[in-house]
Amino acid sequence: MSTYVLVHGAWHSGECWERVVPLLTAAGHRVVAPTLTGYGDTAHLLSPEVGLETHVDDIVGLITEEDLTDVVLVGHSYAGLVISSTANQVPDRISHLVYLDAMVPEHGETAADVMPFTQAMIDQALASESGWRNPPLVGMDPSWGLFGVTDPADVAWLRSMMSDQSVLCLQQPVRLDNPAVSAIPRTHIHCVANVPPGMTRRPVPAIQPNGSPAQVWELETGHDCMVTMPGELTELLLKLG
Repeated sequence: MSTYVLVHGAWHSGECWERVVPLLTAAGHRVVAPTLTGYGDTAHLLSPEVGLETHVDDIVGLITEEDLTDVVLVGHSYAGLVISSTANQVPDRISHLVYLDAMVPEHGETAADVMPFTQAMIDQALASESGWRNPPLVGMDPSWGLFGVTDPADVAWLRSMMSDQSVLCLQQPVRLDNPAVSAIPRTHIHCVANVPPGMTRRPVPAIQPNGSPAQVWELETGHDCMVTMPGELTELLLKLG
C-alpha cells in the first residue's frame, strides 16, 4: 500500500484534510496530513523568516524521519511549490506527484511567476504595518465563498483553522534542478466550478516530464475540494495508490 502525504495550501492547516484522511485510511493506506510551520496549531511560530524553504524542510524532514517510501505526495494550491522542491530533494521516496488545484512551477520560479496575481499580495504585505504578513483571503467576492466553500457551517469550520502567512512563502524560488524528479509521474486535479474572475492557471503540457501523456482530472467544485467533495477527491487519489 502507498503512503499519502497531504500538504495543505496557504492560510490553511492539516486539519482541512479531516474528511479525506479516514477515507484513504479505510482503503488500507497510510496517510499523513501535517500542518506546515506557521499555520494552525503552529501559528505561534510564524515569523518573517518562515518561507517556502521552511515548508519544504517540514515535508522533507517528515518523509526522511518517518522513513516514508512509495509516497503519493499531494500539494494543494500554494503547496504545489512545496511538493515540487520536496521531490527535488528526495525523488527516490516519491512515487507520484499530485498537483491539486495547485501552482505548478518550473525551476527557479516563485509564486508570482506561476500566478502573477500573487504579486499584489506580496506588495500588500510589504506595505502593511508588519511589512511581511499576509492575512487569509477573507474579503473576496462572496459569490465565490471562502476558497470556493459556500456552506455556512463549512465556512465557519474553515475560518476556525486559518492563520496568516509570511510573504517569504511567495518570494522564495522553487528548486527543480535534480534530473531524477523528471521521472516521477504527475497528476493534475483541477477544481473547475466557482472560479473567481481573473483566476487563471497555466495549461498543462500534453506530455509529462517523464515522457508520458499528461493526466488531468477535473472536479466540479470550488478550490477547497477536500472540504466540499472529499469522497470524489478520495476516489481520484485512490487510483494512484
